[in-house]
Amino acid sequence: MESMSSSYNLFLVSLSFIISVLGSFTALQLAIRIPVADKKAIGFWVLSAGIALGGGAIWSMHFIAMLAMNMPFTIQFDLGLTFLSAVVAIVFVSLGLVIAGRDLLGETSLVLGGLIAGLGVSSMHYMGMSAMRMPATISYDYTWVIVSVGIGVVASIVALWLAFNLRGPMQRFGSAIIMGVAVCGMHYTGMYAATMTMTKTAIPEVSVSGLSTLGLAGAVSIVTAILLLSILYLSHLKTNRKRSISAH
Repeated sequence: MESMSSSYNLFLVSLSFIISVLGSFTALQLAIRIPVADKKAIGFWVLSAGIALGGGAIWSMHFIAMLAMNMPFTIQFDLGLTFLSAVVAIVFVSLGLVIAGRDLLGETSLVLGGLIAGLGVSSMHYMGMSAMRMPATISYDYTWVIVSVGIGVVASIVALWLAFNLRGPMQRFGSAIIMGVAVCGMHYTGMYAATMTMTKTAIPEVSVSGLSTLGLAGAVSIVTAILLLSILYLSHLKTNRKRSISAH
């Protein structure tokens, strides 16, 4: 067996960062409604922000960044585990958002909400890694694994603080860039912790809907961007509707 050193497609790395920033900005725009939402609307705002942050900024970034790796073989993904990793990210981030946003645990709400969200993000990353199907095995340097989890938790605490303490669109955009850097930092630290070792066992070549790696990354990016913009538009309509009702 032979260990491999990883290299990356810089275009896809950049694309993963852009998607992470877009998802973070969307989540920040939505999360500000969580503390003041009534019981009928709270579910919409929490789930929307959770999908934007957990699904858009984090999971989509992770998946595109995985495709950015240059490998001497085709990588396939277990669809069940890949889907489950997205669900884990969304559920844990949503839980962290509602705990911190509604101050459910008093003074410790922000830290505990960030801890839950960060553990969800880290779980998503390593579940996504285990979903890879390739003629190689993965081993980990657990010191760097712990560092990556720590980055995920700290990034989540910072993200929640930003979500509920900033008001201006430009402030949120700047914060989204910071969050994008933090999310990417967690991912690539986790990747640094991994060592891939070639095996002699090959997996059969299977086309993923006829798409190349670049095509698949592009498709994920387009779908994610459309989803995030749709969520922003729906939230805009919902806010305007509430204002209209209040005015009458």
